[in-house]
Amino acid sequence: MSILTLLVLAIIIFLSRAELVKAWGLFLKADTLLLLLLIPFQIIVYFAGGEMIFVYLRDKKLIGHISRFEQTRIALELNLVNHIFPSGGVSGISYTSWRMHKLGVSSARSTFAQVIRYVTTFLSLLILLVIAVIVLAIDGRVNRYIVAASFLLIICVLALVFGLIFMFSSRRRMRLTAARVSQLINGAVKIATLGRRKRALSAKVIEDFFVDMQGDFQDISNHPKLLVKPMIWGFVYNIFDVLMFVVVFLALGVFVNPATLMIGYGVAGLAGIVAFTPGGAGVYETIMILFLSMANTSPELAIAGIILTRAILLTGTIVFGYIFYQYALIKYGKPNDSQV
Repeated sequence: MSILTLLVLAIIIFLSRAELVKAWGLFLKADTLLLLLLIPFQIIVYFAGGEMIFVYLRDKKLIGHISRFEQTRIALELNLVNHIFPSGGVSGISYTSWRMHKLGVSSARSTFAQVIRYVTTFLSLLILLVIAVIVLAIDGRVNRYIVAASFLLIICVLALVFGLIFMFSSRRRMRLTAARVSQLINGAVKIATLGRRKRALSAKVIEDFFVDMQGDFQDISNHPKLLVKPMIWGFVYNIFDVLMFVVVFLALGVFVNPATLMIGYGVAGLAGIVAFTPGGAGVYETIMILFLSMANTSPELAIAGIILTRAILLTGTIVFGYIFYQYALIKYGKPNDSQV
């Protein structure tokens, strides 16, 4: 998948070489003072991403012993892991489960908290998407590409959310899912080791893990107010993430409708999750650029704005998260199968 992505990206770069040259000229004219706004915006995004997890765990009385500073550090580490390891978000879930386990929170509880994060992120994005389409309709700028992208994104988000609800709502389905997951992982390990290692995980361990999460789901069903605070932070996360793109385009001397950016951001973000490249790199930028180009933004401007935003975002992620990540590895040792 990563090799295919790189090949597609190389072809796009070759075909867009003229626009890239023009984009470089726009980079050199960017307003530096406006770009400095990205620093507080990015910090807010990092903090909101962590709070979607931690506010749930705090309401469950599971992390009262963990300081807010430690929680912020874990949020920065999580962002780093999600952006530098090519695993479609799986590395972030695994790392945070390991990290929270070291602080006394069970892997099942921390994993379910991260499920809450993804669900509330997409539900808040869904609401913002509907608002964006309405704004564009009032403004008279809805074209068939935006309608198609919005419809596809809504279907995907609803399918994801209802799929999770369907799985978690039945203990029998959870056990069946656990059995299939253990078979899939053990089969992959057997193939990877050429048959030398036939089983990496016990089906009973996976089943207990899923059953623990199912208990948390039942608690959410009985106390839906537990989702309110993560949803609020989900709105903050999505809004400020999109505002970073708005600011960069303004720094380049052009105003791009935030509603259009919101839809492109949602489509690219969904594709970035299933793309097994670090942080969805290559896939995310390509989809955003193509979407903005179809929404009547000049190709060179779309390339300049998206690449500049992502470059600053990735730089900030590494700068803010790398030291804390290395400190955690030095303090606890590297994660391994027995610790997660």
